[in-house]
Amino acid sequence: MASQSTQKLSLFALTGMVVGSMVGAGIFNLPARFGAATGPFGAIIAWLIAGTGMYTLARVFQALAEKRPDIDSGVFAYAKAGFGDYMGFLSAFGYWLGSCLGNVFYWVLIGSTLGRFFPGIFGDGSSVIAIVVALAGIWAFHFIILRGVEQAAFVNTIVTVAKIIPILVFILALIIFFNAGQFGENFFGGADMPAKSLVVQVRDTMLITVFVFLGIEGASVYSRFAKKRADVGKATILGFVGVTGLMVAVTLLPYAALPQSTIAAAQQPSLATVLEAVVGHWGAVFISLGVLVSVLGAYLAWSLICAEVLFAAAKSQDMPKLFAAQNGNKVPANALWLTNIVVSLFVISTFWSRDAFNFMLDMTSVTALLPYLLVAGYGILLARRGEGYETTPKERARDQLFAWIAAIYTVFMFIAAGLKYVLLVAVLFVPGTILYFWARREQKLQLFTTAELVVFAVTVVAGLAGFYGLMTGLITT
Repeated sequence: MASQSTQKLSLFALTGMVVGSMVGAGIFNLPARFGAATGPFGAIIAWLIAGTGMYTLARVFQALAEKRPDIDSGVFAYAKAGFGDYMGFLSAFGYWLGSCLGNVFYWVLIGSTLGRFFPGIFGDGSSVIAIVVALAGIWAFHFIILRGVEQAAFVNTIVTVAKIIPILVFILALIIFFNAGQFGENFFGGADMPAKSLVVQVRDTMLITVFVFLGIEGASVYSRFAKKRADVGKATILGFVGVTGLMVAVTLLPYAALPQSTIAAAQQPSLATVLEAVVGHWGAVFISLGVLVSVLGAYLAWSLICAEVLFAAAKSQDMPKLFAAQNGNKVPANALWLTNIVVSLFVISTFWSRDAFNFMLDMTSVTALLPYLLVAGYGILLARRGEGYETTPKERARDQLFAWIAAIYTVFMFIAAGLKYVLLVAVLFVPGTILYFWARREQKLQLFTTAELVVFAVTVVAGLAGFYGLMTGLITT
């Protein structure tokens, strides 16, 4: 945990930040999302692709933490170092925005989980009561975090340990009741599922795999609090390996318990539905409690990350200096206020969404892709230039290979997401650029270089196309 005197985080606490960020809402929804898309064979291929892509991205974060120890809050700072001020801003804003949307998804999941037991009150998580409860929770956490990062990190570590238990019980129960015959029937896709090619099956799983891996950079974002710089990379890899094992097991084991069509139709959180079918009603109650603990813990971690990204961007003059202010407990208070105001507005907007649950999940995934792509791109540039490799030249080729694979994987994710979500992200990026104008004016700096002006123009065109799609009904939420 954090040191009482220095507010520095140990390897265990940093790893807890990674695991706490990754094991949130997504893992409890994997069975139904995968069941609707593919059988075990396609799921295995999907996890091989996602695992390879995200492992290489984790290795890029590890390499950058070692080769550029001078860069703190790495996600957007790496983009700025490699591709200039505006791309650094887009990375910071996109990462912050995606984190806000992820926090909205957490509250929708809490509402839908409570809706399992009180359907007339909470519904699918976007009812009026569910929204009121979410708003109360958002601001309760807000004032807890204002009391200090150290206390919040300690709570996150405790919650991380507690929320793993229901997942382990789920895995153990499904191993005990493993039905090889059922698994075989589902292996290439259930007989009662719509026929589609393997490529389409795998593509349909891609956004959920991105979502459940979000948080892999948790240690990197909080690098300025690490006791030892080397612990940042170690925590990233340790968190990745442990959580990947859990996610693969949670995805594959349900195929050995139920027909694929039943899994696909499972009420969210689908982990609870599957365990209930195997062990009885107590399984649904147990998992639902685990969901509530897990999501609240992940929400705490992501609230910290949201505020930290805005704060770090303001400190490096990429956001208005207003967000660089800290309170007496060293918490970036203004950044936290803006974060929770935006999260609250998005929560209210779910009342008008047709499928708030999956829409927020997919939007969160897509907004993370640009920051990840820029991190991978900077990893390529750094290895090609040899910066930081003066004493370890043999590592250059390896790290460059990892960075190229991570970049290709991220581009593939953009393609798999589809044009709809890319345009919707652009809709949010265009007004967000006002913050960039504000910051540049404060610093009395040139607004854009020629290349940055082209990027901005493309973003505006995409944003206008997305806005037109929303207004005409061509794009729905």
